[in-house]
Amino acid sequence: MLLLSTKKPITMFASSSCLCVVVAALAHSSNAFAPSALQNSVHHSFSCSSSAVFLSSNDEVLGRRDAFAQAAQLVAGVALTSTVTTVPLAFAEEGEVAAAAAAPKTKKVLVAGATGQTGRRILERLADAGNLEVVGGVRNVDKATTSLGESSTVVRGAMVQKVASVDTSAVALKRLDVVKDSVDDLAATMAGAESLVIATGFIPGNPLKMNAAAHDVDNVGTIKLIDAAKKTGTIKKIVMVSSILTNGRNWGQEKSPGFIITNAFGNVLDEKLIAENYLKSSGIDYTIVRPGGLKAKPPTGALQISGEDTLNSGEISRDLVADVCVASLTDAKAVNKVLEIIEDEGTPPKVFNGLAM
Repeated sequence: MLLLSTKKPITMFASSSCLCVVVAALAHSSNAFAPSALQNSVHHSFSCSSSAVFLSSNDEVLGRRDAFAQAAQLVAGVALTSTVTTVPLAFAEEGEVAAAAAAPKTKKVLVAGATGQTGRRILERLADAGNLEVVGGVRNVDKATTSLGESSTVVRGAMVQKVASVDTSAVALKRLDVVKDSVDDLAATMAGAESLVIATGFIPGNPLKMNAAAHDVDNVGTIKLIDAAKKTGTIKKIVMVSSILTNGRNWGQEKSPGFIITNAFGNVLDEKLIAENYLKSSGIDYTIVRPGGLKAKPPTGALQISGEDTLNSGEISRDLVADVCVASLTDAKAVNKVLEIIEDEGTPPKVFNGLAM
């Protein structure tokens, strides 16, 4: 287990955590860090004056991507790009109504990674729509039925956050394992679906196996999902959850602290980039959603949507990520787009009324 503090770069180190990689990454960066974002990865912590944060390598409750996705917004004082726009309260204007009329339609959606903290939120929103056939792709149907049907409480510092249960009565859960299943197996699971949401991601664990795990899930496994979607002949839309700084090497961010820390976990950004590029060349309409550091709590700021390769820091509630993913399934403005999203903590949260770009 690794103990990080918002007042000291590293205050304690002990074995048994894959997060020891962070130490090496920090040593190679000359910038100062303010790792407050890592508070969103806490599973258990204790009250102390230094605002210490405990990170667990086997944190199933918090989901797959907390340990590395949130690290991308660690940098204190890094200015966000000026191209960020805020989603307004108003509903779509007249010109946007016409665009919405031409938006892709969907009746059956499959969510891969449906038990993850972001995936379960996406699943819940789709099920609540009431006019969709929703399939949750999970590695173990029995286990998923139990975990989705239960709420849980997670302690983060002085905060107690609750993960709500998901009503799966309107959802069909089917086995889907991007590592073990063949393309044919995955295609069979997707049979009849018109849209696919990819919310999978490797879980950081053994430091000696992280590279292989990230490669198997975020690269090869995701590519298999895309190939399976093409094989069905019915899937016309893919929404993929990725991360800001995925393409950091190619826009001058390779040495930025956010990129270094995030990619330290199995070179995950490099693996995600391969899958992103594969999706772009697939011929299927896509939306790649790149969130900043993920928060389990409700939004505290307004949603901001920025263009591809523009954000190198920031946080966002998983609730907003799920909203954007669901909206991207049918919003014409999201056709073949990469959306980088964070919250503007200086602006109060607003009702989500669709995408504004």
